[in-house]
Amino acid sequence: MHTVDFNYFSLRTGDIVLDLGCGEGRHTIASYMHGHVHAVGVDLCFDDLLSAKQRWLPFKQSAAAEKHFSLSAADAMQLPFADNTFDKVICSEVLEHIADYKAVLQEIERVLKPGGLFCASVPRGWPERICWMLSDAYHNVEGGHLRIFNANRLQHQIETLGFKTLYKHWAHALHVPFWWLKCLFWRSQDNNWLIKQYHRFLVWDMMKKPLLTRLLDKILNPVIGKSIVMYFKKELVS
Repeated sequence: MHTVDFNYFSLRTGDIVLDLGCGEGRHTIASYMHGHVHAVGVDLCFDDLLSAKQRWLPFKQSAAAEKHFSLSAADAMQLPFADNTFDKVICSEVLEHIADYKAVLQEIERVLKPGGLFCASVPRGWPERICWMLSDAYHNVEGGHLRIFNANRLQHQIETLGFKTLYKHWAHALHVPFWWLKCLFWRSQDNNWLIKQYHRFLVWDMMKKPLLTRLLDKILNPVIGKSIVMYFKKELVS
């Protein structure tokens, strides 16, 4: 499931792309597949990095000299990279998990080249609030969500670091009812018949990509999209 739309986040041959907080590698692998780039995934969880490597192996293209894939365990607030290293940075569904998210934004600004692109996504406010109302455990679990973002405020905070907003959209409307159901039946979610059926529907949708659900998702995203996705350009140094 990709949150970043590469129509708004174009990859050029030779780009070095950082997927910060990559988890099991969905956007690291997607970047590798979409362009002739060096895709770098960074996360604190070593088990997730191992999963990312295993998920990437079927897509490995050893004959493509311009494609590279690498993973690193690192702290998002103290990245082990020099200033102006990356052409593109993705930080998708990560900032809501980090106490000092502003420090992460500053690190992103530091390692991104002037003129480079940055994509940030966080959960949309009102669907997220319903999840919090339905279940305390949803956000109180270890590694859970620490805050509900106001998207406009976050956008402004990123702009004050020297970024220009290029585009923003919503994503994953069809996933919102699934998370509401999980929160409503949190204690029995593993055995809940309705959650299992909705999960099967989402897997079918992601694998088959039927026109009907693609259109439904597009229509519903402005109303109920689970994530807000924002694209920025780091201003050139004058």
